[in-house]
Parts: sequence; C-alpha cells; structure tokens
Amino acid sequence: MSNLLFTFIGMLAMAYTFLILGRVLVSWTNPTGGGGLTAFLYQVTEPVLGPIRRVLPPTGGIDWSPMIAILLLGILTRAFLR
Repeated sequence: MSNLLFTFIGMLAMAYTFLILGRVLVSWTNPTGGGGLTAFLYQVTEPVLGPIRRVLPPTGGIDWSPMIAILLLGILTRAFLR
C-alpha cells in the first residue's frame, strides 16, 4: 500500500511541475493571457507561486517563483519518499 502512495505522490509532483512549466511557457508566448488553458494554468499554479513571489525581492522583471517552486517541490517530494 505504501508503495502505491509513494508512486502517487511522485506522479502528482511531476504533474504539478509540468503545470508550472506550462505556465512559464504560456507567459513567454502569450503574456497577455487568453483562452481556457491559460486560465486553468494560472488558477492551478497561483496558490503556490503567489506566496513565493511575495517573499522574493524584486529582481528587475525576472520572476524566479517558478524555479523556486519546482526546487521546493523536488526537495519535499524526495524528503517524503525517503
């Protein structure tokens, strides 16, 4: 049973990582937004990226919150799976 839970947690973390990467790609290609996929990506990832963005100091237009979120997600996943 625990192996199934670990596999599920790992797959969930990977899916969320892909959602964050999708948001980054959408922000590069269509920064003004638009469409259902863009709205979905922003709604799903903003609860994690928003607090990180508020903690980070401004860095000249570069949003580091996706990279920090992916790193934290990887650290938490590895800590949980040990």
